Amino acid sequence: MNAVEVNLYISPDEYQRWYQGSAKHVHATTVDGRSVQFPATILRSFVTHEGIRGRFRIHFDTQNRFQTIEKID
Repeated sequence: MNAVEVNLYISPDEYQRWYQGSAKHVHATTVDGRSVQFPATILRSFVTHEGIRGRFRIHFDTQNRFQTIEKID
Protein backbone atom coordinates (compact mmCIF):
# COMPACT_ATOMS: atom_id res chain seq x y z
CA MET A 1 0.00 0.00 0.00
CA ASN A 2 1.28 3.46 -0.91
CA ALA A 3 0.93 6.43 1.43
CA VAL A 4 1.44 10.19 1.22
CA GLU A 5 1.50 12.86 3.89
CA VAL A 6 -0.10 16.27 3.41
CA ASN A 7 -0.48 19.34 5.58
CA LEU A 8 -4.00 20.69 5.17
CA TYR A 9 -5.41 24.05 6.22
CA ILE A 10 -8.90 24.33 4.79
CA SER A 11 -11.29 26.99 6.03
CA PRO A 12 -14.87 26.08 6.95
CA ASP A 13 -16.16 28.11 3.99
CA GLU A 14 -13.84 26.38 1.55
CA TYR A 15 -14.80 22.92 2.78
CA GLN A 16 -18.49 23.87 2.58
CA ARG A 17 -18.07 24.34 -1.20
CA TRP A 18 -16.76 20.77 -1.46
CA TYR A 19 -19.51 19.46 0.78
CA GLN A 20 -22.17 21.13 -1.39
CA GLY A 21 -20.67 19.52 -4.47
CA SER A 22 -19.19 22.49 -6.31
CA ALA A 23 -15.77 20.88 -5.92
CA LYS A 24 -15.30 17.13 -5.65
CA HIS A 25 -11.54 16.74 -5.24
CA VAL A 26 -8.81 18.23 -3.12
CA HIS A 27 -5.52 19.04 -4.83
CA ALA A 28 -2.60 19.20 -2.43
CA THR A 29 1.18 19.03 -2.31
CA THR A 30 2.68 16.26 -0.23
CA VAL A 31 5.35 17.01 2.37
CA ASP A 32 7.94 15.65 -0.09
CA GLY A 33 6.76 17.93 -2.92
CA ARG A 34 4.56 15.63 -5.03
CA SER A 35 1.14 16.67 -6.27
CA VAL A 36 -1.81 14.56 -5.13
CA GLN A 37 -5.55 14.61 -5.72
CA PHE A 38 -8.15 12.84 -3.59
CA PRO A 39 -11.92 12.94 -2.99
CA ALA A 40 -13.01 15.73 -0.66
CA THR A 41 -15.43 13.36 1.05
CA ILE A 42 -12.60 11.49 2.81
CA LEU A 43 -12.09 14.54 5.03
CA ARG A 44 -15.62 14.68 6.49
CA SER A 45 -14.71 13.11 9.82
CA PHE A 46 -11.97 15.72 10.37
CA VAL A 47 -14.09 18.87 9.92
CA THR A 48 -14.31 21.14 12.96
CA HIS A 49 -15.68 24.66 13.43
CA GLU A 50 -12.20 25.84 12.36
CA GLY A 51 -12.27 23.80 9.16
CA ILE A 52 -9.66 21.12 8.56
CA ARG A 53 -6.19 21.60 9.99
CA GLY A 54 -3.26 19.26 10.46
CA ARG A 55 -1.03 16.66 8.88
CA PHE A 56 -2.69 13.62 7.38
CA ARG A 57 -1.42 10.31 6.01
CA ILE A 58 -3.47 9.02 3.09
CA HIS A 59 -3.13 5.37 2.07
CA PHE A 60 -3.78 4.15 -1.49
CA ASP A 61 -3.79 0.66 -2.96
CA THR A 62 -1.54 -0.45 -5.83
CA GLN A 63 -4.06 0.99 -8.35
CA ASN A 64 -3.88 4.37 -6.53
CA ARG A 65 -7.41 4.05 -5.15
CA PHE A 66 -8.06 5.57 -1.73
CA GLN A 67 -7.94 3.12 1.19
CA THR A 68 -7.69 5.02 4.49
CA ILE A 69 -6.79 8.39 5.97
CA GLU A 70 -5.41 9.18 9.41
CA LYS A 71 -4.57 12.40 11.19
CA ILE A 72 -0.98 12.21 12.40
CA ASP A 73 -0.53 15.66 13.90
